[in-house]
Amino acid sequence: QVQLVESGGGLVQAGGSLRLSCAASGVTFNNHAMGWFRQAPGKEREFVAAIRWTDGNAYYEDSVKGRFTISRDIAKNTVFLQMNSLKPEDTAVYYCAAGLVLDLTRASKYDYWGQGTQVTVSS
Repeated sequence: QVQLVESGGGLVQAGGSLRLSCAASGVTFNNHAMGWFRQAPGKEREFVAAIRWTDGNAYYEDSVKGRFTISRDIAKNTVFLQMNSLKPEDTAVYYCAAGLVLDLTRASKYDYWGQGTQVTVSS
């Protein structure tokens, strides 16, 4: 059974930082892309960041560039999202996803999803 488990969410004041983790089991990411998506109340799920497992090439949504960094720990089969300079508009449930995808920004192309972790940024 493939499982992706996110952790690291919480409540933080604007300007603060959080580090999200996504630990995988039951699957190898050798040929996968890994992505972070988020969904705020009343909004569609949106792309945040993604990384190709093999070469580490990273992609970011424009609003998080320079603030968020996606990375991976190959040995631990874990992907991270370091979030700095957080803003209230970053508040959402953050989901980790994995899949054999070519378009890393489209949620519908991913095969596996975590349960999500809540990130709340207060002003």
